Amino acid sequence: METASVKRPLEEAEEEAKRPRVEARVRRKKVALLMGYSGQGYFGMQRNHQMRTIEEQLFKALLKADFASAEECENPQSMFFQRAARTDKNVSAAKQIVSLKLCTDPGVIDTLNSHLPPEIRTFGLRRVTKNFNSKGNCDARTYSYTFPTFALSPVGQENESYRATPELLEKFAQTLKLYEGTKNFHNFTCRKEFVDPSSKRYIISFECLEPFEEEGIEFIECRVKGQSFMMHQIRKMVALAIAVVKGIVEPEIIDKAYGALRLDLPMAPGLGLVLQEVHYDRYNKKFGKDGVHDPLVWEAEEAAVMKFQKDYILPTIIDGEKNGKSMLNWIVTLPLHTFDEKRNVPRNLQQEEEEEGVGDD
Repeated sequence: METASVKRPLEEAEEEAKRPRVEARVRRKKVALLMGYSGQGYFGMQRNHQMRTIEEQLFKALLKADFASAEECENPQSMFFQRAARTDKNVSAAKQIVSLKLCTDPGVIDTLNSHLPPEIRTFGLRRVTKNFNSKGNCDARTYSYTFPTFALSPVGQENESYRATPELLEKFAQTLKLYEGTKNFHNFTCRKEFVDPSSKRYIISFECLEPFEEEGIEFIECRVKGQSFMMHQIRKMVALAIAVVKGIVEPEIIDKAYGALRLDLPMAPGLGLVLQEVHYDRYNKKFGKDGVHDPLVWEAEEAAVMKFQKDYILPTIIDGEKNGKSMLNWIVTLPLHTFDEKRNVPRNLQQEEEEEGVGDD
């Protein structure tokens, strides 16, 4: 009996020593964490233990900062972790939102950043409701796609000295408008059928910004806001619009793509795709002024976000085109597509479509 009475407290002490100590050290609340990253060299946002991902770097930083235990980082659901949007290989984000239980003490952002590589930054956090889910509570997402304007030139005239005319840019802008509204986008993704209800998506707006010049190349940025996007959807929308403007195919192809036939449509490179913003209008209206929770708006962090984009995201896009010839190499494959009922698509194009994409599902 004496032996048993001695062992019990020792066993309890050993068990206590093995338990995660994070909860005892810091008080954690459910938060929305604003972060940005340059996706070049990463195999997407979502953790994949065989690949280098953004989430893997974030979990390592949480562990090193003592904001989460090793067990929690191996099982993120235990700290209620969720991402607002799943960005894939080489896709960047200016304002990605993740939700999780996290310390809210002053200095948490600086501490996290000290353990993150420079191409991944956290900018701020907001206290949210205990049931908040960064994906489930999201109303809409805005992505940008930046590419050289020579992609819009007539076939055979693609070169870095090309500058798009106002008329050509207006034609491209009007073509993008054809995607707005609720449409069946089964032809703009993979592994979805026309009859699948999830193939229908609502595009709120699709517009072009003013062209700008970098490293002797004229670029243009277009922005699309939608409730959600499927894998490859944005890149395929941009690619088809480019084909229309170049005169490779008639504008009627876009309406045809909403129909039941499975068409052979191109997909633009992933280099210029960036998650710009995640929208929480309904959540803000309901909880943003309740006196306890903050609205999910980020005016105070805007300057830091803009600087990060200028220093880390835009340079990768410019360099990828200037030195990697991303769009220039892709544009020569555009005429290889039939833009007709999908039968015999070249094998190299099929493989490309299966390797990279972006989607929020």
